[in-house]
Amino acid sequence: MSDRDEDAPAERPDVHPATFTRGTVTSGTVTRGEEDLADRAALRRVAGLSTQLTDITEVEYRELQLERVVLVGIWGADSATAAAADASMAELSRLAETAGSVVLDAVVQRRRQPDAATYIGSGKVAELAELVAATGADTVICDGELSPAQLRNLEQRLRVKVIDRTALILDIFAQHASSKEGKAQVELAQLNYFLPRLRGWGEALSRQQGGRVSGGAGMGSRGPGETKLELDRRRIHKRISQLRTDLSAMRKVRDTKRSRRRARQVPAVSIAGYTNAGKSSLLNRLTRAGVLVQDALFATLDPTTRRSRADDGREFTLTDTVGFVRHLPHQLVESFRSTLEEVAESDLLLHVIDGSDPNPEQQVAAVREVLADIDAAQVPEILVVNKIDAASDDELLRLRHLFPDAVFCSARTGAGIDELRAVIGERLPDPAVLVDVLVPFDQGALVDRTHREGTVLHQDHEAGGTRLTAKVPQDLAGALSGYSTAAQ
Repeated sequence: MSDRDEDAPAERPDVHPATFTRGTVTSGTVTRGEEDLADRAALRRVAGLSTQLTDITEVEYRELQLERVVLVGIWGADSATAAAADASMAELSRLAETAGSVVLDAVVQRRRQPDAATYIGSGKVAELAELVAATGADTVICDGELSPAQLRNLEQRLRVKVIDRTALILDIFAQHASSKEGKAQVELAQLNYFLPRLRGWGEALSRQQGGRVSGGAGMGSRGPGETKLELDRRRIHKRISQLRTDLSAMRKVRDTKRSRRRARQVPAVSIAGYTNAGKSSLLNRLTRAGVLVQDALFATLDPTTRRSRADDGREFTLTDTVGFVRHLPHQLVESFRSTLEEVAESDLLLHVIDGSDPNPEQQVAAVREVLADIDAAQVPEILVVNKIDAASDDELLRLRHLFPDAVFCSARTGAGIDELRAVIGERLPDPAVLVDVLVPFDQGALVDRTHREGTVLHQDHEAGGTRLTAKVPQDLAGALSGYSTAAQ
């Protein structure tokens, strides 16, 4: 997923000055995020559509149409307590709703580990089949990653489409990806996930025999010796190779942008956190970026980089990244690794926590687990508890006890934002070169650059020019070295 141009304005002047709100138009300027939100609302899934189970290709199988679903989970595998199992199922329900489906019912079974054949055991499968028939559901979603055998056995027993948590998250990513790099990353993750799960559908994919046929089948039964399924696998492998090549080229563009910022010694700050914690809202509040904001999981996938300034005038970049979730599919982590490297390469990390969530500790643990996977655990971190306007006083008191060093704020109301800016300024890496120069009046561009890229400690206008005492990056110190007062 490629960065949007960090020099792009927060508002698009070529757009008619109107704002879309629930189908009406009000005064004001339309931001890019509001346009994206309107487009997404216009492409909502229509209730009443049903999924297909037979005679569809593997490409259509990846285009999941989730409408009326039943959720299935296990308590005792990854969830040690009943509360953790309930939280995981509640999150699965939100994921299903984000994908465009209606949750009809949910079933949780207590067992030490998933059944190797059917995930929940044959007895529970029979109960689930009755529930599916009674509710009229057309899809079953399991709160875990199913093996190809489990997926096949459950669909044969239930006679409806069965998917797992990984396929559900991939479907949401496919809906929300908008940039060229984002779409390529999602497609790569989908192909890697579905490749071992391909199987024949209907007569069109029946196996063909080649060479001298055993069993006396005789003439007319010999074929090219390669099944339709094998042809599909070969085409998918070829597509995966092409996507990796394309993403490698896109990664070079990202590395070039990063190297330019490094050359100018512009500090990089990344915003990371659990999905729907308010990262995009915080970016809008700090930089007026105008990116899409929606109360949904994985609402924004494409990272956006904007320039900002600390209270002392120092310039830095602020990058919004993709949100994390419990058991984030490893296919996504691998496919999005080049994008997530923005976090690992940053100088400072804003770890945003949803202050209104009942289990923020689990969210923090899930985020730090992913950060460790992408080698970003060593990046200096500022914990930011967002959405304090939606949390009760008792909840905030508990959070202050859990995270005593965190900054508490609300991106929606602006409360605590000034304190956050001050903390960011304190934690930013400070330019190392202290200069004391007398810049001639005809070199005003250097004075302006000093204000933009460095920290001006003192400024005075004298007869010979502008006297500056400042902390500046190494390259700017070289440009100012000829005007040093020590040399004069």
